[in-house]
Amino acid sequence: MFINITDSKEAANKGSSSGLVHYLEKENRIYNNDEPEYWFNGQQVRIDPYVAMRAIDNNIAKLGKDDAKFFLLNISPSQKEIAFLKEQYGEGGAKDQMKGFAVRVMDAYAQNFKRESINSHEDLIWFGKLENYRYYTHNDPDVKQGIKKRGDRKEGEQMHVQVIVSRKDATNKIKLSPMNTSRGKNEDHSKKMGQFDRVAFKQCGETLFDELFEFDRQLKDTMAYANAQKNGSLAERIQIGTWAQEEEAKHSGISLAEDQPDMELALRIHPYSPIIDQSFYDFIGPIHVDIKDDVDDEAIHGRNRHRKRQARTNTR
Repeated sequence: MFINITDSKEAANKGSSSGLVHYLEKENRIYNNDEPEYWFNGQQVRIDPYVAMRAIDNNIAKLGKDDAKFFLLNISPSQKEIAFLKEQYGEGGAKDQMKGFAVRVMDAYAQNFKRESINSHEDLIWFGKLENYRYYTHNDPDVKQGIKKRGDRKEGEQMHVQVIVSRKDATNKIKLSPMNTSRGKNEDHSKKMGQFDRVAFKQCGETLFDELFEFDRQLKDTMAYANAQKNGSLAERIQIGTWAQEEEAKHSGISLAEDQPDMELALRIHPYSPIIDQSFYDFIGPIHVDIKDDVDDEAIHGRNRHRKRQARTNTR
């Protein structure tokens, strides 16, 4: 499971969301004119693109011209995970399950800010769009080598969900930036400013998928394994490689010489135990968005910090 949060460079998120919404409608323009794939959130599954765009663009109280207005989340299951969902639920059912899974991911996104008033997807303004395909870009090695052309459809299972989430919460009062990783002056200050642990959030997607769908993930397919291979010391890479080999031997019916201690693969993850065993349409309700204008503490602190920086500059 791969979860990525895109900032302004690709999402162009300092203005209207209209350009991004239009881009994410590409499959409807190409393939699904008769039966379009609608936008969804935790309350509705048949949301028109202009409704999503308008809700995001109207939820920007106290944000400046150069402030991010929204963020783009990419929720991409692996080909093994997609094949597993289709085997369990069928083609259409797998799509419903991915939409339901995206709701749970947005619950975790909200909780990761550790703000008292931000507890679930219902405290956010967000809209998801399921896509079935991915396309080659100019950065892909196959395009650079002339094997594929830019814009060609990639092979294999490519179903994924793109989510546009507003920078402001559902009340239009609180700024929430997943790019804020600062721990602040102290723990209380960090909670007030809404720090976001992106590593824990990405790990959360993997943990949620396994628990919701009872997916038997092999060690080599975990984020912990990938991180150890990329960033771990030589000893850590050797150790996790040994554990992976022993796991493969165990699944092959070969007895192990000795037991190894369990690995702690996920820290600070909010557990979810219920299995999504019904259609996504069974656990949604009518949309209710309360957009209000009020004082934003973070904006005030930001202006104060800006004034202090200017004062220091003027004294030099």
